[in-house]
Amino acid sequence: MTADEPAKRTPEPSGVDLARVALRAAREQARARGDAAQQKKQARRGGGLRSGARADGRDPMALGAAINRLLNERGWEAPAAVGGVMGRWPQIVGEDVAKHCVPEKYDEDERALIVRCDSTAWATNLRLLAPTLVARLNEDLGHGTVRLIKVLGPSGPVRRYGPLRAPGSTGPGDTYG
Repeated sequence: MTADEPAKRTPEPSGVDLARVALRAAREQARARGDAAQQKKQARRGGGLRSGARADGRDPMALGAAINRLLNERGWEAPAAVGGVMGRWPQIVGEDVAKHCVPEKYDEDERALIVRCDSTAWATNLRLLAPTLVARLNEDLGHGTVRLIKVLGPSGPVRRYGPLRAPGSTGPGDTYG
């Protein structure tokens, strides 16, 4: 192209062409407003959109399916599975161990199962069994669900110093303010 030749440009719509484009846009907007008005009218008439012959998210479902859907949506699969383990604890660890060691809770952040034992001897025994138990739990629940087992020994009574204490006091520092 030389400097003497004018640059070829596509003609901009004018007149009739411009009117056609505006008419097409107006029809699309009217159609969108009409669809919205139709949906509002149906909602006022009787319960909103009607369910058709095909499956829809509003259709009734079985209780088990609804619970599974809720667990998946909220991300509660691992805690729910570990809760099932707490119910089956005697079958997993055996009757003898289950009599003396009870699972208390599952820490999802650390992926740790916290177990309380009624004596230090059983706590030591469970600490020795912990790697095998973690492998068995992960086999049942899925890899990585339980990383470690925290074993807690028996807890002693709350120590109260001195026979005379004021009810509700927290100790000597409580009187200073």
